Amino acid sequence: MIRTIAIDDEPLALQLVSGYIKNTSFLTFCGGFENALSALEFLEQQPVDLIYLDIQMPDLIGTDFVRNMPSGPKIVFATAYEKFALEGYKLEAVDYLLKPFGYDEFLVSAQKAKRLIDMEILKAGKIESNDRFLFLNSEYKVIRINFDDIIYIEGLKDYVKVFLKNQPKPILTINSLKTLESKLPASRFMRVHRSFIVNLDRVETIERNRIVFGRVYIPVSEQYKEKFSRFIDENFL
Repeated sequence: MIRTIAIDDEPLALQLVSGYIKNTSFLTFCGGFENALSALEFLEQQPVDLIYLDIQMPDLIGTDFVRNMPSGPKIVFATAYEKFALEGYKLEAVDYLLKPFGYDEFLVSAQKAKRLIDMEILKAGKIESNDRFLFLNSEYKVIRINFDDIIYIEGLKDYVKVFLKNQPKPILTINSLKTLESKLPASRFMRVHRSFIVNLDRVETIERNRIVFGRVYIPVSEQYKEKFSRFIDENFL
C-alpha cells in the first residue's frame, strides 16, 4: 500500500482529495492538512510515499514546501493556477492536476505514482536470505524462495529467472546473477556459466558438458568447467 497525505488550505478541496485517496484501493490515507507547516512536522515523524499538494497556500507555498520537506515522497501538485505547471515539473512532480478535477484524473495521477514507486522497489532488488531460503522482490510482491525448490537460475540483461520444481513459470526479479549468487550457500549452488547457476542437489544427468534438466540443457563453460569437474570427481563412484 502507498502511504498518502493531502495538503490544501481550502477545506472543501482537502475533503475532496482525501476522499479520493480513501476510495483508491492501493492508497492508504495517512492524513489531511490545511497547514503546510503542520504537514512538515508530520513528515518528520511519519514517512509517506505520496503527497497531493496545493501550491497556493498562505503559510508556505507548495513549491517551497517540496524544497523543505524530507526527500523521498512523490508529489502530485493540485492547483487552480496553470502558471505553476512548469515549476512543478522542474521539481520532478509525478503529475499536475488543474482544479477542478474529478476522480478519473486523480486516479490517473495515482497510477503514475504507483508505477514509479513500484519500479523503484523492483530496482532496489533487495534480497534477504539465510541458509534455508531467501526473499525476492518479484512483480510487485515479495516472495519466499526455498533453496530446496530451486532447480537452476538464469541471468539475463536486466533481471534474473529462478526456475523452481513443480512450477511451470520461473520467478522473475530485477537483479544481477552475481548478487543472487552471493546470497546462495556455495555448498549447494554453483555457477557453471556466466548466465547460469545450478542447484547441485538437482544435478542428475550430464551430457557433453551440459547439465540436463528435462528438456533444458545448461552449458558448462570453460571458465567454470574445472570447478564443476572437481565437484563431479569428488562425488564419483
